[in-house]
This record gives sequence, C-alpha cells and structure tokens, in this order.
Amino acid sequence: MLGIKRLGLLAALVVVGLAPAAAAQAAAQPSTQDTQYLQAVHQVNLFEITAGNLAQQKGQNQQVKDLGKMFVTDHTQLDQTVQSTAQQLNVQLPADPTADQQKVLDKLNNLSGAEFDKAWVTAQLAGHVQAIQATQTEISQGSEQSVVQIAQDALPVLQAHYDALVALAQTLGVPVPQTSASGTPSPGGTTSPGGTESPAPGGTETEEPAPGTTEPPVPSQS
Repeated sequence: MLGIKRLGLLAALVVVGLAPAAAAQAAAQPSTQDTQYLQAVHQVNLFEITAGNLAQQKGQNQQVKDLGKMFVTDHTQLDQTVQSTAQQLNVQLPADPTADQQKVLDKLNNLSGAEFDKAWVTAQLAGHVQAIQATQTEISQGSEQSVVQIAQDALPVLQAHYDALVALAQTLGVPVPQTSASGTPSPGGTTSPGGTESPAPGGTETEEPAPGTTEPPVPSQS
C-alpha cells in the first residue's frame, strides 16, 4: 500500500514538473503577427524571384533587366533567413505566391517589350509598397526577436528597391505611389500624372487594365 502511495506521489511530481515545461513551450510559439509576417514575406520573396527572372528574360529596358537581377539576388538571400527562422519556430510556409501574385506573374508572362517593362515596374512599385508597410508593422508590433530582426534587416533593402523603382518609373512615365514626408511609401493609393488616384495596394480592383498603361492586380501579402 505504501508503495502505491509513493508511486502516486512520484506521478504527481512528474506532472507538476512537466507543467512549467509545457507552459514554456506554449509561450515560445510565435505570435499571429510574427507568423503571418514570415508567411507573407516568404510569398513576397517567391514572387520577386520569379518576377526578377522574368525581367531578365523579357525586359526591353536594360535597367529593368538590372533591377530584376538585383531583386533575385536580394530576395533569395532574404528568403534563406526567413526559411531557417520559420523552421526554428515551427512555422509552416506557403509553397507558392498568393493567387493575386500569381495573376500578376501570368500577365507579365504574356507581355513583351515596352509593355512588359511598364507593367513590371508598376507591379513592383505596388508590391514593394505593401512589403515595406508589412515590414514596418512587424518592426513595431512583432514580439519574436528573430522575426523582428528579419524585418529590420529587410526594410533598408526593400526601401532601396523602391527608390530604384521610383527613378525608373519616372523615366518610363509610370505612376508612382505617394510617399510620406519621411520618404517611405504611404498607405494611400497611387496618383497618375493626370492626378487620378488608383486603388491603394491590396485593393480589390477587378477591371482589367490595358497592358502597360495602368496598374495590374496588386500582390496580396496575406
């Protein structure tokens, strides 16, 4: 009888000992914000790598080709960190770009020459606005330091991409998203040279734009 009581006490001690460990494991799980950012930035990287390769293959303007090559290099490096961090945090990453991103890629694949160049720059501007905004949100609201660090490292790269795209867009006559006083993309839509505002990134514009003249479907980050 005494042996049974001792076994019961031992079992109780084991359960008590496991409780803090289980609680610590639960606490170690990344927040919804951190998880969604990892997944979104991974899909951005998948989109940018594919779009960058298309720019090198189909671009007519040499600057489009050069930016495409740079985007492939930078987003491949960024995604290596994203994947390793996601693995450590047990976050499952999507295997493909979002449906909206894939639509943009499909459209770009069917264009060529100057039409391709303008549509590519337009899509890249919109995509980088969203990526920068999502990254700024992660920096301010993320709780997992390793994920916040990814965002902090990614922000200057994304901003450099955006600045290069703005310069190229002005050369090609492509509308540029509005920017805030600090020079970062603002949450608003884009304004065309004529002053007409187009939908903000992430909008649900369904009308099919004329190739190379207006903004194609914008990549979604969620």
